[in-house]
Amino acid sequence: MIDLPVITPERKRKPDWLRVKLPTGPDYLRVRQLVDTHKLHTICESGNCPNMGECWGAGTATFMILGNVCTRSCTFCAVATGRPNEYDTDEPRRVAEAIRLMKVQHAVITSVNRDELKDRGAEIWYQTVRMVKETSPETTIETLIPDVKGNWDALFRMVEAGQEVVSHNMETVERLYRGVRPQARYSRSLEQTLRTKELGKRTKTGIMLGLGETTDEVHKAMDDLVEHGLDILTLGQYLQPTKMHHEVLEWITPDQFEKYKEEGLRRGIAYVEAGPLVRSSYHAERHVNVPITPLRQKNGVV
Repeated sequence: MIDLPVITPERKRKPDWLRVKLPTGPDYLRVRQLVDTHKLHTICESGNCPNMGECWGAGTATFMILGNVCTRSCTFCAVATGRPNEYDTDEPRRVAEAIRLMKVQHAVITSVNRDELKDRGAEIWYQTVRMVKETSPETTIETLIPDVKGNWDALFRMVEAGQEVVSHNMETVERLYRGVRPQARYSRSLEQTLRTKELGKRTKTGIMLGLGETTDEVHKAMDDLVEHGLDILTLGQYLQPTKMHHEVLEWITPDQFEKYKEEGLRRGIAYVEAGPLVRSSYHAERHVNVPITPLRQKNGVV
């Protein structure tokens, strides 16, 4: 495991730029009612997203399929870890119906890791996207998919249903993987991005900052992602869900986020969304029309 420095209470105090308003308003309450009525899970709630009030108030939400219990034990994540229940085969219909009733123009769908399933939940992924497309043909879709642990047949099934954006989060830099994502591998997540691009998809990933990474390590991750076909990158501040999770080691300033954005664009990433409150699905509707860039190699464009 990684040795972490002792953090003083003052260093951990949340800066003013991270303060958000509590969820409120009629649009928020309407989405709240729809989510409850259709017995849906959202990463907005399970992941303690700081933008839930803003997004739900605008009538949008990120739906989480395949239950709300994850087979992974990542040290940054607020989603419950354990042995999931059997998945609900009616879930694709319920998600599609909720999106229709909400009149969502752009839907983001994600899931927990289901490592115990042979297909990693790929068939439920496929059916969910297809039903949304059939029920709401004008709705564009981003799927934020988990690590398939090298099951590339499962990956193909997950991404062949017609979504416009396929995202898989790297979460952090290579050196921190063992402590932050103990059941994942940096090289495997890069390969998943590459294989997604080879399938002709618009590729996206997200990285949290403030976990102890250095500027050079963030730049190296950007270079690695460009070489593996990334189109869209989101960068946001890591927020500790509970005292049992990885501590915040640094508050990244808005100015530093802007510098990272400029650096990402300079290094060849087509679109970079960066800021303290940015999460992978934040303003995701902006990413639908990002051009699919040609795959690059170290010695140039293919």
